[in-house]
Amino acid sequence: IQNNDKIGVIFFSYKIEKFIPPQKGKTHILHIIRELVGLEPENKKTDISQALRYMTNVIKKRSTVFVISDFMDNDYEKSLTIANRKHDVVTLHIYDKREKELPNVGLIKMVDAETNSEMWVDTSDAQVRNDYARLWNENVDAMRKIFSKSGVDSISISTDEDYVKPLIDLFARRS
Repeated sequence: IQNNDKIGVIFFSYKIEKFIPPQKGKTHILHIIRELVGLEPENKKTDISQALRYMTNVIKKRSTVFVISDFMDNDYEKSLTIANRKHDVVTLHIYDKREKELPNVGLIKMVDAETNSEMWVDTSDAQVRNDYARLWNENVDAMRKIFSKSGVDSISISTDEDYVKPLIDLFARRS
């Protein structure tokens, strides 16, 4: 609002849930916030590539684009690279600390948020916890390689941490 910038948003899951074209003003920002708070996606699956292709096609003027996601998806590297050629793309990887490290709490039922498949996991087994952490680290490394190869700036922010400092650090790096 202070910079008089146009702000738009694309809410997506496996499809485009809602597109609010860029506009200026406080009323427009409040509209985006209302939609963010009230949006119930039709599906929990994610297709980042489709959202990036949509954004690349619908936003004609070069823009700064923030992609906010957990990036638990595959095959979005090409779309990210193309989007970053046309726009200035910044990725904000949001994660929960429980995605990174399993606590030792015994036998628990885990549910895949996108497929609803269930599995019992014995978190008291150190090997299970180590394998889980290793897989997390491999996935994060692969994601960072995609970001680097695509030429986008990125940060990771945990849901239990203050997001202000990482964002300030990101903007300082970019300037």
